[in-house]
Amino acid sequence: MSMRVLVATVVAAVAVVAAGCGGSNDSSSSSSATPTDQWADGLCSSITTWTSSLTSIVSSLKSGGLSKDSLTSAVDDAKTATDTFTSSLKDLGKPDTGAGQQAKDSVDQLSTEIDADMKKIEDTVSNASGAAGILAAVPVITSTLQSAGTQVKSTISSLQALDAKGELESAFKQSSSCKTLTSSSG
Repeated sequence: MSMRVLVATVVAAVAVVAAGCGGSNDSSSSSSATPTDQWADGLCSSITTWTSSLTSIVSSLKSGGLSKDSLTSAVDDAKTATDTFTSSLKDLGKPDTGAGQQAKDSVDQLSTEIDADMKKIEDTVSNASGAAGILAAVPVITSTLQSAGTQVKSTISSLQALDAKGELESAFKQSSSCKTLTSSSG
């Protein structure tokens, strides 16, 4: 498998992460954002920023070639983006809904899972040696990114499932960041 094909595979995995972040395509808007709207906006904004960072990192890898140094640098950049992402998730607190604590717990669990994914990627890259090691690292990175996309989708689904009164759904529909995220992820 050529480096170009491997990089394309990683790009596809990042696209899966971004696609996993979609929500409703409703275009209604509200002139006053509730605390729950602000929470949803913070969540979607964090996801958007993180997936944009990952996409940019992969694009730079794609244009600059794949080597141990470029892969290590890309992983360092991805770790920084992921640390910012998981920190922002933790800072969200809980939404002002009946199931607010459960929503916070779901988002905290996502943060923990994403941190573990990043650790797996870091370990894989740091243990890679030579061209064969780099080639062996790419499928692990790809599958880990795909897992992260699944985790994001699962968290969004779990948030929707515990939203008995529709408060979060409404907040996601009201959030401009969620609308941007939905339109960018197809």
